[in-house]
Parts: sequence; C-alpha cells; structure tokens
Amino acid sequence: MRSLSKEGLDDWQALASSGLYRRFSSTGQLVATDLVEVDDSTRNGCSGFLRHERIPFISYAYEWTFSMLKDAALLELDLVFTGLDEGLILKDATPYNVQWRGAQPVFIDVGSFERLRPGEPWAGYRQFCMLFLYPLLLHAYRGIPFQPLLRGSLEGIEPHVCRRLFSARDLLRRGVLSHVLLHERLERRYGNRGGALRRELEDAGFGVELVKANVSRLQKLVSRLESPHSKSAWSGYRSCNTYSDREAEHKAETVRMVARALNPALVWDLGCNDGAHSRIAAEYAGYTVAIDSDASTIDDLYRSLTAENEHSILPLMVDVADPSPALGWRGLERKTLTERGRPELVLCLAFVHHLAITRNIPMRSLLEWLRSLDCSVLIEFPTQEDPMVRNLLDAKRAGMHDDYNRDSFEQILSELFTIERTVPLSTSRTIYHAQPRQ
Repeated sequence: MRSLSKEGLDDWQALASSGLYRRFSSTGQLVATDLVEVDDSTRNGCSGFLRHERIPFISYAYEWTFSMLKDAALLELDLVFTGLDEGLILKDATPYNVQWRGAQPVFIDVGSFERLRPGEPWAGYRQFCMLFLYPLLLHAYRGIPFQPLLRGSLEGIEPHVCRRLFSARDLLRRGVLSHVLLHERLERRYGNRGGALRRELEDAGFGVELVKANVSRLQKLVSRLESPHSKSAWSGYRSCNTYSDREAEHKAETVRMVARALNPALVWDLGCNDGAHSRIAAEYAGYTVAIDSDASTIDDLYRSLTAENEHSILPLMVDVADPSPALGWRGLERKTLTERGRPELVLCLAFVHHLAITRNIPMRSLLEWLRSLDCSVLIEFPTQEDPMVRNLLDAKRAGMHDDYNRDSFEQILSELFTIERTVPLSTSRTIYHAQPRQ
C-alpha cells in the first residue's frame, strides 16, 4: 500500500486516465496498480492509497548485466518520451524504480509521474546520466564493469568521476562530449547552485520540444551501445564441461524429481551457468532466481530468456562469496540477498567446489550458510579425482585442500541436514538431496 497527498492523488489520476498508463500496463511494463477505497477514520490525513502487484523478487542495478541495465534505461526513456505528449513526466530517473518479472523489466514507481510544468527541463536527466548512461558508456567504451561502481554509491557515478575514466580519444565517441564533458563543466561552473541553472533554463524557455529532443537523442544513443562481450571461462560451460550425456540427463532428472515433489514457491539456482537447471526447476516452482558471478554467462542467459518471453526466471549477477550488502541510510534502503525472500529449494550443482577451492571458503562454513536458509538443498559434490576439481587444485599449493574429500563433506552435511537421497552421477560426482535438521 502507498499513501498519497492531495497533489500525489491528482498526479495519479492524471496518469491513470492517460494513454501511457493503458499502453504500458497492458504490456506488463508498468506495475499493476489500484486506487483503494479506505474509510475516512483510517486515512490519517492522506488523500488516497494505492495498492500494487507484488514483484516476486527484488533486485538492484549492481546485480544486473549490461543488457539488463540497457533495457531498463530504454524503458524509462520510453516512459518519459510517451508521457511528454500527455502532459506527464518522470521526476526521477533511477534504475531502482525498475524491477523484473522474470526477464521483463517493470517500472514500479507510479508516484514518480507528475504533471508537466511548462518551461521546465527534465529534472531526472542528471540522475539518468549518473545511474544509467555513465555506467553503460563506461562498460561499452572502456570495458569497465559498472556493478562495483553502482554498489559503491547509490547515487551513481558523478560527472567529474566519469570524465576521468575516459581518455582524450574517448571524448570523440558518441555521447561522451555532450553528456559527460559538458555535464562536468556545467557542474564546475554552477557547483551546488543547481537551482540557478534550472532557473536560467526556464527563463530561456526550455519547452517540451527541447525535452523531447534530448530524450530522443538519449534513446538513440543507449540503443546503439553494445557490450564488449568477451568469452569468459564459463560462458561456454555447456559445451566444454566433462559430463557425459548420461550424467547430464541423470542430473537433470534429479532436479526435475525434487522440484516436482516440492513445488517450491521460490528456488535459487546458485552457479546457474546457462540456466538449464533453472528452466527445469521453473516448470514446478512459483519463481526461480538464477544466480552466477560471471557477467557474460548471466548476460547470455538474460538475452535468451528475453527472446523466450520468460517471466518466471530472474537472472542475477551475484558473487555468493561477496554478496550484495545492506546499503543506504542505516543499511535499510537496499537489502541483502537473503532479506529479500527466502527460497524453499536451493540448487548447488557444480558450485561448492568453486567456493571451497577457488575462494578458500571452509566447507563447514559454506554448509552452515546453506543451513541458515532453512530450506531443502540439492548439492552436487565432485571429488578431487574429478577433472574440473583437478583443474582448480592445480592452481593451488600442494596439500592446501587435503580436507576437501567426500567423507568430510558427508560428515558435515549429515550434522546439519538430513540426507534424503543420494544420487551417484559417476565415480567422482554425487548429488545429495538434503533437508535442514530442526
């Protein structure tokens, strides 16, 4: 529920009666919203209340890939451009106003729409640059991952910071001169006197056609940006792993059997790779979050899910060994992964050996974390004889991971979980279905 002031109610009614609202709500790109009748005794000075549809799982821009941020940016620009013809504009332009229904971006902040005031510039332009455009430009032109930058500042990338990340040659590339360098010089000139700049623009007659022209240029710029999509070690995982066809089929059938038996409301697929097992789980789950730390892998998965019009699988780029923390004022504005929704089933297939060996996380600590989720888990354990594990161990000092073995794993797992089923895939790989001990 969202409460509205008198002005907010007027803005909502203008939006609800617009063609923009009908168009974007019918496609699912604008969150479904109803005006709720409330008894006068419970209004508490508010003029109205809105009820929104529930988004299955909240995510943040620093967990998205390039293609996800780009599509979210284009959605917001489309909303701004369309709204201008109907006397509406977005006062904010932040990716935190966009969530996902699977691979479909959904704008969730209907309260960000307000009636257009003649002569005023688009107030959200600076925010759009800092949180959308600059991250996309840096990734497309310089190959700089934007996720750590957005995670490091909820306000985004300041113009002067962005400028210093571009070379002199980059200034000639599309969008950098007009949206980065010019923006930086204006900020240097006006400093904290943004109101003075705004008044100058209003006095100059900054009409709706100028706003539309700027938004149109941004649409063309963003739509042309491409990721320097290099192949990672995991982006071709399906074609280069060491599973036989029989092992892969047995593994898939095990996922299907467990998911079908549980019918979980929420599934996490940790180390999802190409999402093959996420897709199987999604056949029986209410919603599935496919998680991997590899940007190329998740971007490939997102684009394939988009092409399939998939609304029940959300791909996220999250490093489980260094997950998104609570951020913002008192750590309450952005929640941790586990605070946003507890899964009923977690898939850990071809996953635990990477954390235990590559990231040096003790197996007990890893399994204790899984136990803290208080849900059913499906864990694959490959032994030191497995080719993929041997590759990881070759990069480590001899004897460093001697405690990585099946007996130790099973002992810790059985202390924390009840092992419901053991499924051998080969002599070096076993899947365990386990329930947390109470």
